[in-house]
Amino acid sequence: MCQSGTEYRAFPRNIRLLILSRLARSVGQGVTVASFALYLHALGFGGTTIGAVLTAGLVFGATLTAIVGPLSDRRSRRAMLLVYEAVSGLAALAVMLSGSEAVLIIAATVAGFGRGANGAAGPFAPVEQAWIAREVEGSARRQALSFNATIGFLGMAAGAALALLPGLFSTDITLAGYRLLFAVPAVSSIIAILALALTQEAHAADVPPAPRSLSDHHITREENRQLRRLAIANIVNGLGVGMIGPLMAYWFALRYGKGPSSIGPALAAGFVLAACGSALSARLATRFGAVRTVLLMRGFGILSLAAMPFAPEFGVAVALYAIRAAFNRGTVGARQAVTADLTRAERRGTAASIQNLSLQIPRAIGPLIGGWLLHRGYLALPFLTAAALQAAYIVLYGYFFGSLDRMR
Repeated sequence: MCQSGTEYRAFPRNIRLLILSRLARSVGQGVTVASFALYLHALGFGGTTIGAVLTAGLVFGATLTAIVGPLSDRRSRRAMLLVYEAVSGLAALAVMLSGSEAVLIIAATVAGFGRGANGAAGPFAPVEQAWIAREVEGSARRQALSFNATIGFLGMAAGAALALLPGLFSTDITLAGYRLLFAVPAVSSIIAILALALTQEAHAADVPPAPRSLSDHHITREENRQLRRLAIANIVNGLGVGMIGPLMAYWFALRYGKGPSSIGPALAAGFVLAACGSALSARLATRFGAVRTVLLMRGFGILSLAAMPFAPEFGVAVALYAIRAAFNRGTVGARQAVTADLTRAERRGTAASIQNLSLQIPRAIGPLIGGWLLHRGYLALPFLTAAALQAAYIVLYGYFFGSLDRMR
C-alpha cells in the first residue's frame, strides 16, 4: 500500500464509511474501464460509435451533476448516494442478464460504464466530495480527499485486473464472457449501499443559516469569480482528458492487437501507480501547496502522454501509461482540496458541482472526437492534441490559482 491504514483509522466514522463505499464502487468501475469498450468492439461497433456511446453516458452524467451538486447543499447527501448506487447496480444486472444492444446502451448511458471515474460516484461525485469537505477542515481535509482518491485508484486497479478472468479459461472471450463481468459492478453497488446505510448525516437544515451581511455579498462575488476561473481551466482539461482517457483499452487493442487479458493488467498497473501518485501529492501539497503540486505533477504527466503513441512496443506504452497515471490522476485529491478552499462550507456542494460539470461537459465531447480519429487511423493525433490541451490547462491553473499557495 502506498498509504497506511493508520491514517484511515484516524478519520471520522462517516469518512471511513464513505471511503469504504468508494473502494467497493471503484472495483466495479475498474472492470468496465478495462472491458466495456472492448465489449462494444466485439459487438462490431466502430470507433466513432464507441465514442458516441461513451459520450452519451458523459452527457447524461453532466446533466445530473448540474442538478444534484447545488441540491446537495440543501438535501440529504446520503439519500442521493444511495439512489445512485441502487440505479448503478440495477443497470449492471440488466447488462449481465440481457444480450440486447439497446439495453446495453441505455444502461451504459445511465450508469456511465467505461467512463473511468476513479471510484467517484459518477454525476453524484460533487455530493461525495462536499460531504467529505464538510466533515473535516484544513490539512485534514486535504488528507481525507487524497486518501479517498488513493483508495479509488487501488479499487480501480483490482477491478481492471479482474477483467482478465474470462481470458484465463479461453483465449477468445465470448460475448457472454463480457456480460458476466458486469456481475462485479452489481456486487460492488450492493457493498457500497451497505456502507452508506451505516453513515449518519447532519442535514444542512439542522444548522440555522447565519444572517447575511454586506460583506457576505462581497465574499460571494469573489467566490463566483474564482469558480468561473475554475470552470475555464477545467473546460480545457476536460476536453484533453476525454479524447484519450475512456478509449485507452480500445487504443491498446488497435495499436498493439491486445485483448482484455493483456489490457486489464496494464490498466491495473496504471491505477496502482495513480494511487501512489495520490499519496505523493498529499505529502507534496502539505509541504509546497496544492497548486504547485498540481502544476509539477501534471507537467510530468504531459510529457508521458505525448510520448505514449510513439512507443515501439506494448510494454513501453504500458510503462508510459502508468507513469502518466501516477502524475496526472495522482493530483485528484489536491485539485479537490483547492476547489473546497474556493468557497465557504455552505457552498461546497455548488463548488464541487461546478468542478465536475466543467470537466464532464468537454470530457463528453472528447470520446466522440478521439473515437472518430482512431477509426480513421490517426493513432497518435488524439494523444498530441490532448497533451497540448493539458499544457494549456496547467498554464491557466497556475495563472488563476497560484496565489492560493502563497496566501496559505
